[in-house]
Amino acid sequence: MAHPSLFIDALQYNNWSEEVFKQINDGGLSAVHVTICYHEDFKEMVKNVIDWNHRFESFSDLIFHGKSASDVLKAQIEGRTAIFFGFQNCSPIEDDIGLVEICHQLGVRFMQLTYNNQSLLGTGCYEENDPGITRMGKQVIKEMNRVGLVVDMSHSSEISTLEAIEISERPIAITHANPTFWHPALRNKSNKVLKALGESGSMLGFSVYAHHLKDGTNCSLESFCNMVADTAEIMGVHNIGIGTDLCQNQPDSVVEWMRNGTWTNERDFGEGSASFAGFPDQPKWFRDNRDFLNIATGLKSVGFNSNDIDSIMGKNWLNFFEASFEPL
Repeated sequence: MAHPSLFIDALQYNNWSEEVFKQINDGGLSAVHVTICYHEDFKEMVKNVIDWNHRFESFSDLIFHGKSASDVLKAQIEGRTAIFFGFQNCSPIEDDIGLVEICHQLGVRFMQLTYNNQSLLGTGCYEENDPGITRMGKQVIKEMNRVGLVVDMSHSSEISTLEAIEISERPIAITHANPTFWHPALRNKSNKVLKALGESGSMLGFSVYAHHLKDGTNCSLESFCNMVADTAEIMGVHNIGIGTDLCQNQPDSVVEWMRNGTWTNERDFGEGSASFAGFPDQPKWFRDNRDFLNIATGLKSVGFNSNDIDSIMGKNWLNFFEASFEPL
């Protein structure tokens, strides 16, 4: 099977290296949304941007900083990959709404309102109580809409996600999660959320991170692709894409830092069991970026036509980027 016209992955957080960038290139990806922040404040996040600027200089034959939808098409033509920045938390804006625009000016295009916990903006998916979007959150969503920073609710609670869809004047994204009807992880999304996403023209990126998969590491490609087909029935084939949540070559200490940040003295084990201390193995059909084509092949085998496969593998995200990244 030849490559569909465009491959876009809406979330990765790898241990970045020339090897990984070459694998992304070999996999035919024209764009990848990368996490540049979990718990960092503004100054710490800027250091991560500096690190990425060094990578763009060192590996300019493979990657460049993507800021607009047109950069995806440029990358496709040049055989490179456009790297789009995103935050998995709102910590870099601290308590200053003026930093929303500054982050967009630095090239950031996605920001989660929460990472599992309650934030200044909304409720995370691990909280027992779910009061939804806060007063500041409503104002920040309005400002994000204005500047062209996508509201990402991947790690948010049910009510805060539904409220964000309602409050946002522009479609939102859940860049990396799966439906709870298939696998009831805390991070996965209910049919009510899926329906609201579809009705608002928002996007869901399907994750291949083992904790989000039915049967975990042993999840079959057929099961995953049938889940995509079932989700398309709920929210429409033009509102879904891929957001693998690939965390390649990361030491186990990184997942502990992701879970714990600086907010607790205890170890938060997140979506695994109490003994979970590291990254799970990837399913055998998606070990790294070179396996991206396997998903397209799997979608064909469960009955998607070539146009729908092209949409899911990249065109839907491209259309979303086109509508989302420029200021109003």
